[in-house]
Amino acid sequence: MASSTSAGMTRRGLIGVFAATMVVAAPTYSNAFGLLRGAGDVRRIRMYSGRTGESIDTIYWIEGEYIPQVMKELNHFMRDWRTDTQVKMDGRTIDIAAASHRLLDVNEPYMLLSGYRSPQTNAMLREHSRGVARNSLHMKGQAADLRLSSRSVGQISRAALACSAGGVGKYPRSNFVHMDCGPVRTWGG
Repeated sequence: MASSTSAGMTRRGLIGVFAATMVVAAPTYSNAFGLLRGAGDVRRIRMYSGRTGESIDTIYWIEGEYIPQVMKELNHFMRDWRTDTQVKMDGRTIDIAAASHRLLDVNEPYMLLSGYRSPQTNAMLREHSRGVARNSLHMKGQAADLRLSSRSVGQISRAALACSAGGVGKYPRSNFVHMDCGPVRTWGG
């Protein structure tokens, strides 16, 4: 469930309690196809940011619907920390990350290296790295760069590729995997 500072029971809190019980009762899917396309499922994402010190562990989808308040929290969490700006993140990117995480069968949260990137941040990164695209999907809220200490870049990228739902870039030297909801494609070493 998403972290919260209020102590009272809110509508979101009740939804969270309901969702937590649904996680226990949710069916286990053998591959990401069922998770991404299945109706009646519950979807959860767990991440932390080494840059901001924030973490999020939340159910963002129940019974075929994104939970609007949780998606707003994800937009904030995945913001460009350099400029403190955010956009509406594409739920399909969250789906790919969540499905990949589920396939990897880990409890460890992802480390988010980059979610949304402002055009200014993207331009600055392009000046320092060949691997940053001019029209990066990060600037549209459609990409995330993620890492797990308990899994290799190869393992994470294979899980993301199994989703057949977007782009997967492998960056073994920097120890992260890029996932996006653009065209299905792969790159990197």
